[in-house]
Amino acid sequence: MVDILKTAIEFLKGVGPIKADLLKKELNIFEYNDLLNYYPYRYIDKSKVNRVTEISEESGIVQLKGKILSLRIIGENRAKRLVAEFSDETGTIELVWFNSIKWIKEYIKANQTYLVFGKPTIFGRKYNITHPEIEEFNQNETVLSVPFQPLYNTSEKLKKKNIDSRAISRMIQTMLPQIEAFIPEIINANTLKECNLIRREDALFNIHFPKSKPLLSQSIYRLKFEELYFNQLKLLKTRQVRLQKNKGHCFGKIGNNFNDFFFHHLPFELTDAQKRVIKEIRFDMRGPSQMNRLLQGDVGSGKTVVALMAMLIALDNDTQSCIMTPTEVLSQQHYSTISKLLEGMNIRIELLTGSTKASAKRKILTDLATGEISIIIGTHALIEDDVCFKNLGLTIIDEQHRFGVAQRAKLWSKNIPSPHILVMTATPIPRTLAMTLFGDLSVSIIDELPKNRKPIDTLHFYDKSRLQIQGIMKKQIDKGRQVYVVFPLIEESVNLDLKHLQEGYESLSHDFPLPHYAISVVHGKMKPLEKQFEMERFKKGETNILISTTVIEVGVDVPNATVMVIEDAQRFGLLQLHQLRGRVGRGSDQSFCVLVTGYDLTQDGKDRIQAMLNTNDGFEIANLDLKIRGPGDIEGTRQSGLLDLKLADISKDEHILLLARSKAEELITKDPELSSVESIKEKGYLTELLKKSPSWAFVS
Repeated sequence: MVDILKTAIEFLKGVGPIKADLLKKELNIFEYNDLLNYYPYRYIDKSKVNRVTEISEESGIVQLKGKILSLRIIGENRAKRLVAEFSDETGTIELVWFNSIKWIKEYIKANQTYLVFGKPTIFGRKYNITHPEIEEFNQNETVLSVPFQPLYNTSEKLKKKNIDSRAISRMIQTMLPQIEAFIPEIINANTLKECNLIRREDALFNIHFPKSKPLLSQSIYRLKFEELYFNQLKLLKTRQVRLQKNKGHCFGKIGNNFNDFFFHHLPFELTDAQKRVIKEIRFDMRGPSQMNRLLQGDVGSGKTVVALMAMLIALDNDTQSCIMTPTEVLSQQHYSTISKLLEGMNIRIELLTGSTKASAKRKILTDLATGEISIIIGTHALIEDDVCFKNLGLTIIDEQHRFGVAQRAKLWSKNIPSPHILVMTATPIPRTLAMTLFGDLSVSIIDELPKNRKPIDTLHFYDKSRLQIQGIMKKQIDKGRQVYVVFPLIEESVNLDLKHLQEGYESLSHDFPLPHYAISVVHGKMKPLEKQFEMERFKKGETNILISTTVIEVGVDVPNATVMVIEDAQRFGLLQLHQLRGRVGRGSDQSFCVLVTGYDLTQDGKDRIQAMLNTNDGFEIANLDLKIRGPGDIEGTRQSGLLDLKLADISKDEHILLLARSKAEELITKDPELSSVESIKEKGYLTELLKKSPSWAFVS
């Protein structure tokens, strides 16, 4: 049977090959189904038309019906704008466009009746509407019989070919009668009833041409649930397949290396959270399936020692381990920390990065292949073809969101059976984001800091408070402590009026109360060996101040550093500010994070600064960041390919996500193979989804 929803879009009446080509390139609309799922971004309430004389300062978005009396272009170059005098039977108002002037001037005709939609503002004691949506009024057109007119995103190229929002609306209106009898229901009847969901056919019709506000709300809810429900089914199903088919090493014993380290070399007492997470990892590694676990822990929570103890379990079971990091700075830090922890134990650990000399690399590769190296730490160098292991039992990826999926996959494939997988991040992930991105992984959270840590005191100063900021720095340096100063730029930018690193260095070198303080400088444009040299000077206490860009965001551990000064703090993301703050407070002394800004803060900037002042809790910070920026901007979610949501917003729809997750788990638990009559709808749609997007379940 032919699936009419897969009909090529060029065969829709009024489209043809030329328009179809544009729809494919500009909107990714290839077939009827793509057009059906191209949802409006907003609706015009056609049931109410405002009058010009009704407009006031309290008016929100209004809809006006009237005629264009005149058009004129004012100004030149960047100051150029198109101004139209618009009139209804009660008065006139100006419509103003700064963009798309040529297209709008050609589109608008004098004495033609238009519907205008936008928010009035006052300029020069007169009301105007900037960049209004405007369309010809046609009383006889059937679309206007719908009380809520849909508005669709389009592009300049499409508009030039007369494919605007109205044209897309007409296409959908032409298509719907043809496909009405062929829209399948993809959720089982019990779930529809229990979750009070309307039929899919009704939801799709009413999201495009809603008959009422309640029906529109029900349609949006239904389609959001559907997106999140299948997102969770996909993750749960791929996890199930991985556990069934991807057998891992069975690490049956805890041996001498683990016990020797735990009883004789561990320099501090583990927190209860660390002990709990080690037990969870130990349970997974006993087999029979490959471990695929995400380890979350706030900055300074002790993820590295947990990772090391997992590697010692692997070593006790005659296998090797590796840690891959996104930067040489982080690799160096892990190598230094783990080497120090393993002092006195007969365990060989090596470092492999792009800066490793050729002769040393040859020796490392040989010894890795023969099994003489037990633990190797490195950057992307670890996934090169010439890197071979004798028996790789555990792979650990730190700051995993910075690697592409294919890069991670290359590391997993270096051993048969597949190594156990532990992915770590110091970037707290909100629960909703973790469920939609990493729902196929087991999750461990270290939610407790070491007992000797004091909360970091976060302060906010404006640019002009330099003496106070320098006073904090001087007081800590005089106590024998050290200071970070972080800038957003290396050199002065023509476009951005930000403090830059070079200026900061010169200022601290010459204007600081005690100019004999030693200063290190680290930034991304330096050669790796230069960065390493400067970092080592700071770690050894040979310099008092480290001036840096965000290259120190992760992987720098200097317990003696107690002050983090962040210049132009409003230019950093909230999670990035939190990561930078985490570079201090790693010892037992009171530490400080000083946020420096100008006075001209945006509302988002104010929100980020206030969030930093209010809490040190990384997970609370992550949730606030999700609300401020939205899920699409969180680092790593774009490349994941899993957060492909058209309607649902995980920062606002947590209640729908939790319900969708519970129903997906319920279905998979009751019918793991989705083979029953009840699950047949979900199975068919899920199969189609997995065909369109390759499953990366085996590589996190």
